[in-house]
Amino acid sequence: MFNNIPPITRNIIIINVIVFIVTSLLGNQVIGYLAGFYPFSPFFHSWQIITHMFMHGSIMHILFNMLTLFSFGPILEQTLGDRKYLILYFVSGLGAFFLFNLWNFVEAQQISNELQQLGFNVSAYLSGANVEFTGGADEVLRQKELLESLKAIVATPMVGASGAIFGVVAAFATLYPDSKIMMMFIPIPMKVKYLMPIVIIVSIYLGISGNGGGIAHLAHVGGALVGWLLARNWKKHLYRFN
Repeated sequence: MFNNIPPITRNIIIINVIVFIVTSLLGNQVIGYLAGFYPFSPFFHSWQIITHMFMHGSIMHILFNMLTLFSFGPILEQTLGDRKYLILYFVSGLGAFFLFNLWNFVEAQQISNELQQLGFNVSAYLSGANVEFTGGADEVLRQKELLESLKAIVATPMVGASGAIFGVVAAFATLYPDSKIMMMFIPIPMKVKYLMPIVIIVSIYLGISGNGGGIAHLAHVGGALVGWLLARNWKKHLYRFN
């Protein structure tokens, strides 16, 4: 059965599984090196914009992502061809990383501005210097709260193929809008052209509201947006004959 999966989808699944096993064995050392950190974090390395797509935080995380890719990837690989399918997958992953960290940047700037207004030297702190809190008890408490929020942005890595896979699913919805699928939280078949917008709207809300439960929902939106744009452009020429 596995050999019947088209080669690119099959190899992406294999690489993800291998990286997950290696990460499980070696732990935080691999995560700190290959996971995707905020670009202005001291933990960020340029290769992480690619390697984070092959990292997963739990067995359920990788299982859900790979099952989704297995469900939608082969159809798109055969429809688009190897080159366009690879572009779709990896550019969607890059779009996920970009949108997620664009929102991180907006939040980090707001936090930094408030800290500076309270007299805290953010630049010195991020460079590794010891910086003392200033002001009264309320100001110090607020600085500590803001600093914890800033640390969460700077030190929390982004992992998973979800952004790339959302791009694949969005492309599928664009090319095959009347196909019916089911999702766990919607136990009835729905046309994918109706289901996908619902998922995106919920993801935007959860990503902006901060109620995401540790999930990078805006990364999903970024991946889906790129997948939709690419498939929308390719669809114009896909069924033309010379």
